[in-house]
Amino acid sequence: MTKQVEEILDEPHERIVQRVCAVDVGKDSGTVCVRVPAASGTGRRVSKVWDVPARTGAVLGLAAQLSDQGIEKVTLESTSDYWRIWFYLLEAHGLDVQLVNARDVKNVPGRPKTDKLDSVWLAKLTEKGLLRPSFVPSAQIRQLRDYTRMRADLTGDRTRYWQRLEKLLEDALIKVTSVASRIDTLSVRDMIEALIAGQRDPRVLAGMARGRMRLKHADLVESLTGQFDDHHAELARMLLHQIDTLTDQIDVLTARIEALLASLPAGHTPDPDRPAPDGQARPGTGANAPADEAAQRRKPPTAADMIKILDQIPGIGPSNAQVIIAEIGLDMSRFPTAGHLVSWTRLCPRTIQSGKRSTTGKTGKGNRYLRAVLGEAAATGGKTQTFLGERYRRLIKRRGKLKTIVAIARSILVIIWHLLANPGTTFHDLGVDFNDQRIDIGRRTRNHVRQLEALGFNVTLTAAA
Repeated sequence: MTKQVEEILDEPHERIVQRVCAVDVGKDSGTVCVRVPAASGTGRRVSKVWDVPARTGAVLGLAAQLSDQGIEKVTLESTSDYWRIWFYLLEAHGLDVQLVNARDVKNVPGRPKTDKLDSVWLAKLTEKGLLRPSFVPSAQIRQLRDYTRMRADLTGDRTRYWQRLEKLLEDALIKVTSVASRIDTLSVRDMIEALIAGQRDPRVLAGMARGRMRLKHADLVESLTGQFDDHHAELARMLLHQIDTLTDQIDVLTARIEALLASLPAGHTPDPDRPAPDGQARPGTGANAPADEAAQRRKPPTAADMIKILDQIPGIGPSNAQVIIAEIGLDMSRFPTAGHLVSWTRLCPRTIQSGKRSTTGKTGKGNRYLRAVLGEAAATGGKTQTFLGERYRRLIKRRGKLKTIVAIARSILVIIWHLLANPGTTFHDLGVDFNDQRIDIGRRTRNHVRQLEALGFNVTLTAAA
């Protein structure tokens, strides 16, 4: 019996490098190790180790020195945010810099733990191509990411201030949030402003309700009857001031984000000679290519165009699409397949296989900003009458809510990868009945018959009239 031999090709980063540099990053300084062939010509290699202060002038001097020595690749360990000064300055000087996860280069048992030995070990792994680089977006995407992450953080801070205000109202025996759907509605804001101004009559306060809340007048009168005094008013004013300030800052950030997206260059068009991940030819290439070559030379969509395209996916709105572009960028060459992007986001469990036994590990943490918007999109898309909504309702019956949200988030991310990797592609929903159309009616019928027979019934099938 002939065993099937599997051929595994090396990744682009898995190559032998002759002249390398590695930096064991610290807050105040970094330990630099340069490994180059020995001058004796014996084939041996030599390592040179020294400390460099983590200052702009010192790092620029190191960049010039590495360029003069012909260093082909520089490796940095992702220690907190301390790697940024090294990465940004060395990259700007034209060096090939890669950032690696500290988990992949941690100290190996059997040797002392020192910065010098860590940098040497990091350089040895680099020259043998044993390190997998982390994803670091371009400078423009990094700037956009700073704005979107700040907006997300300030939005979370604003939510916490609303929660503090609700606790303050509970302390004043005001139960308006038990009647109103949300505390940040215009009606509740007017009532709180009136309380701060000195109005204590619950009927007058209830009369400030707007829209459908007017139908709850009696409940509002009871909920607004409390012991709201001057110290509550002073604290409530402070909290509302913080909320208004954060709202203004969030609006400014949103305007900056939209301006940056409008100025971003168009994404890269895919290589027409590169096969699709599933082995099939890409649309518009091969024997079925369109006759006019203008379609193949179409201008790739801009970031603003991609926002509109991603907005078509169920559960994703314009703000979520902005965060997605900021976190993964427009160039999908860093993620050869959708599976690479899903794995980087940690939306798939890790496989652990030994011998004939295979187990499933945890999904991991991943990018929390990207996972947050994908989880929100999955929960929202699960309520729609779409393919994703039907998939959500089908999985939640047997997998539970949390695992279902992860599964739907993964499906959304796969859709996003295909839209970004193939510029010009538009989103098309498969429909609620997509799985029903693929069902084997005979197989389902036999399964139902066997289940009924197992319960003790005699089943006779009759065709419907």
